Amino acid sequence: MALRSRITGVGSYVPPKIVTNEDLTQLMDTSDEWITQRTGIKQRHWVESTTSTSDLALEASKQALASAGIGPEELDMIFFATISPDHFFPGTGVFLQRKLGVPGIPAIDVRQQCTGFIYGTSMADQYIRTGSARRALVVGAEIHSKGLDISTQGRDLAVLFGDGAGAIVMEAADVQDPAVDSHVYSTHLHADGAFAEELWVEAPGMAVGGRMVTHEIIDQGQIYPKMNGRKVYVHAIKRMPEAINETLDANGVALEDVDLFVFHQANLRINEAVAQRMGIPEKKVFNTIDRFGNTTAATIPIGLHEAEKAGVLQPGMLVASASFGSGFTWASMLIRW
Repeated sequence: MALRSRITGVGSYVPPKIVTNEDLTQLMDTSDEWITQRTGIKQRHWVESTTSTSDLALEASKQALASAGIGPEELDMIFFATISPDHFFPGTGVFLQRKLGVPGIPAIDVRQQCTGFIYGTSMADQYIRTGSARRALVVGAEIHSKGLDISTQGRDLAVLFGDGAGAIVMEAADVQDPAVDSHVYSTHLHADGAFAEELWVEAPGMAVGGRMVTHEIIDQGQIYPKMNGRKVYVHAIKRMPEAINETLDANGVALEDVDLFVFHQANLRINEAVAQRMGIPEKKVFNTIDRFGNTTAATIPIGLHEAEKAGVLQPGMLVASASFGSGFTWASMLIRW
């Protein structure tokens, strides 16, 4: 029996604390106008000090499992995409696994930054297609607020990021089953390490020399994210359309046949430029960045869940997603909802 995967449940969670652009003006030299014009962001959600990334993931996972109508004990695998782990090691997937109460099944962490969710979806899709798993949980979750330079010096990045989590349940279906139309058509993954330092956190790490963490490393700000914003923008508006066209061509689908585009939410200006370059009508692009900011690996599953809750995403719709992020990495996928 030939198998394919389909998404049977989706969920998301953001912490209750809302941080507006006006709130940030109390912490750094910035303004609501400055942030909105450059990013499209009006607010973001930040956690309280005791909340962990796996805590956010647990809430999103519970919603996704309920949406799929299954319990955690029915899962075969967990894929956890994050760049803000609970601890340096072990991976955060095992902490989520423990909180879900499902010992024994594989829990795989995915470290592909903003494209991590599509990478995780691709991995789950392949395991299901080969018959190695029947049901998989794919999670993207991030806590950025604890690791930002929340000052005027760090404002270019500090204003961008929010905390949150999104999750989907993927299940196997018979390709020949006429009763099942929803499925993942294909995923397409890319990376180019030539640009790794253009968007990164240099330390802590084993390549910095000497001890992993020193007062000097902290004082020099090497623990905070750094970005060449211009270079990221130029590459993003090139690679994301390429990735979308790749997934459409692979499946013989015309651009106008796609019902909804759910892009990674890094910057509204990037998504507007991508849509304009490709000739995608504004009404077909679902954005959430104004409310949640950039939650890296969580943006796409949060977007899918928000679109479903808003009634914008309906069963049977053809959905295309693309992402671009640190690495550089970029990816796309096409799904029938």
